[in-house]
Amino acid sequence: MHTIPLVGRGDFSEWRDAARALAAAGISPREADWRICGVEHELFDAVAPPQLPKPDAAAPPLTVPPAFLPLAEAVVCHTEPGRFHMLYRLLWRLQSDRRLLELTADKDVAWARLLAKNVHRDSHKMTAFVRFKEIAGETAGRRRFFAWFEPSHFVVARTAPFFRRRFADMDWIIATPNGTASWDGETLIFDTRPGENPGHGDPTDELWRTYYASIFNPARLKLKAMQAEMPKKYWRNLPEADLIPEMIANAEANVRAMAERAASDPPLFHYRLQEAAQPLSQIVPAGAGTIEAVREEARHCTRCPLHCTATQTVFGEGPQDASVMMVGEQPGDQEDLAGRPFVGPAGKVFDAVLKEAGIPRPSLYLTNAVKHFKYEPRGKRRIHQKPDRGEIDHCRWWLAKEVELVKPRLIVAMGATALYALSGEQRPLNQVRGKPIAMQGDMVLYPTIHPSYLLRLPNEAERQRQHALFVEDMLMVGHLKETMG
Repeated sequence: MHTIPLVGRGDFSEWRDAARALAAAGISPREADWRICGVEHELFDAVAPPQLPKPDAAAPPLTVPPAFLPLAEAVVCHTEPGRFHMLYRLLWRLQSDRRLLELTADKDVAWARLLAKNVHRDSHKMTAFVRFKEIAGETAGRRRFFAWFEPSHFVVARTAPFFRRRFADMDWIIATPNGTASWDGETLIFDTRPGENPGHGDPTDELWRTYYASIFNPARLKLKAMQAEMPKKYWRNLPEADLIPEMIANAEANVRAMAERAASDPPLFHYRLQEAAQPLSQIVPAGAGTIEAVREEARHCTRCPLHCTATQTVFGEGPQDASVMMVGEQPGDQEDLAGRPFVGPAGKVFDAVLKEAGIPRPSLYLTNAVKHFKYEPRGKRRIHQKPDRGEIDHCRWWLAKEVELVKPRLIVAMGATALYALSGEQRPLNQVRGKPIAMQGDMVLYPTIHPSYLLRLPNEAERQRQHALFVEDMLMVGHLKETMG
């Protein structure tokens, strides 16, 4: 039997080096006795290095699948005494079964994943519930802060880099019963010895209470969900937790008071929005000008919140005397970056269909119902989101200017958004597609699909069918263009 003493306070390299030596020497899990040194032993006595046998030169090299390392790094941070023996047993078994970690029903695998999950959750709670309190005095012009936290596992060293990145401009110490981390602006230092809680207060404690009281909604109180996100064991170190018992006790009465309270008038901006959301026929465009002047004016548009996240306004382009205006939904990712309509994937489909129909793109005025790109960030990608009615109504102001200045004889509404922006009607597109609609001023509205619709069809046969129908629509547009002059 080989005894391996470990400090066992979250240092992965400590276990890894010993496990690597044991496995290289051919020591089976049954022959290894992993011992965790007590705190007193750790503080006053050096831990003797384990007496390991020499490696077996004939043994094959030790390898593990990539998923094992992050799993083991998390597991060693747990406080479960048997974690080191379980990890070594997994390591040993992986040498003969490379796909062992895929067996979720395996006892060792399930246990390891459970311990890792607990550690990940403890780390997450640490990032959420650490409360820094300022310490008097500065060092080289840098303010100093202290925080006391009581994690369930040895997650201080694992989580401290998060605080280094987020609070790099101040000196801080995070003390816990499982160790301490400190940052001085240059070096992140860890100490495995238990920290101490001085228990001092801070003026920001009252700010935390004010903030928590202001966001607490008694109508949406769910005790189990709240305690799952903010377990009671953290309450004693959170200044705002003092308010929780009273807020819970008064929740029902506060909800009744809210229901009995008379409804208030909507804010003033509500009425301005209603005025802006007029039908296109009631909008009076700005005075005479040129498309270039209106395009420059639209560059500074802040009529709706979409301008806050979009790269730029994507205004229409084409001849000011074009007889045909093509209106899409909104710019996409590539249009937002280029500042031009219909240059992305849907634009390439559109160009190909125009070529099949014999319509030169330079002869058309191309624009969109909404001038800013609406999206949802997802990692490094920006996922298209359909503009809502309010956003479309805001941009109808710009679309009306384009119609007034270009004076097209034929306007092609590509998609339901464009149809609504031009007509104010929310009719199903399949009911009006390919049917010319008379508009004011001898203009004709011709509804059809948006070219992006062809990109979303999963079935190849249906995509080809819809492509042919879209070409027929563009042939009709070309015919109307010729006949209307």
